[in-house]
Amino acid sequence: LHGGSPANFLDVGGGANEKAVTEAFKILTSDSKVKAIMVNIFGGIMKCDTIANGIVGAFKQVNLQVPLVVRLEGTNVELGKKILETSGMPIQTASDLDEAAK
Repeated sequence: LHGGSPANFLDVGGGANEKAVTEAFKILTSDSKVKAIMVNIFGGIMKCDTIANGIVGAFKQVNLQVPLVVRLEGTNVELGKKILETSGMPIQTASDLDEAAK
């Protein structure tokens, strides 16, 4: 983890939507030990563009104040990355887990 250690691990499941991601961000940010959030998605059942839209919406609703890194892989990954990159939100994208951990 490049010197970091996880403060929390949360799995929102294969049916994640904006509401689920928002609630997950609320849970994570309620812990003062959380200094950043890394989202790792392998979109087989869940499409990456759906998750990306949920992440952007949740980021706005929660007014996230910690760095957010997102690694997407799977169905509609390019569309998902584009949604994140053009959102206007300070969301870092990563191609793999090693890059995300840095």
